[in-house]
Amino acid sequence: MKRWLIWAPLAVFGALFAVVAAGLMRPADTAVHSTLVDKPLPSFTLAPMVPGKPGLASTDFGRGTPRLLNVFASWCIPCIAEAPQLMRLKARGVPIDAIVIHDKGPAVVAFLRRNGDPYDRIGDDSRSRVQLSLGSSGVPETFLIDGRGRIVRQYIGDIRADQVDQIVRDVAAAR
Repeated sequence: MKRWLIWAPLAVFGALFAVVAAGLMRPADTAVHSTLVDKPLPSFTLAPMVPGKPGLASTDFGRGTPRLLNVFASWCIPCIAEAPQLMRLKARGVPIDAIVIHDKGPAVVAFLRRNGDPYDRIGDDSRSRVQLSLGSSGVPETFLIDGRGRIVRQYIGDIRADQVDQIVRDVAAAR
């Protein structure tokens, strides 16, 4: 019996080591997910960000047509990477609106000129109040709002080419 007790601390250490190693080998999901998925879009009104485009309000949603709501900024490198995918979505008939955070009109105009403009409306959220009320933690981030004005899906990070077909299906299902 005494022999077994001598090895007990090593066995406990081995078990603890195995638990810690398993936790390190499996990456954690560090993305901050919105708690508003499956809930109505919060109420907001944003002034226009660029000339020739209307601003954005929560009342623009929930009129029977699902829409994407993209949160971006001209200084955001991943936003540049996702721009071609947003243009593909627009070409496939997906309506897209935008909230621009911490940015200036001329910089956004230059961004859209360089990367394309898939947006119907662009709202100025210079203090990120609407972004935070959506539960968004960064840029880019996109929300699918169904035809009743409810957030049905959140796409964290830049939209990649392999996601476009699924997003088109998601929009069709959100009618």
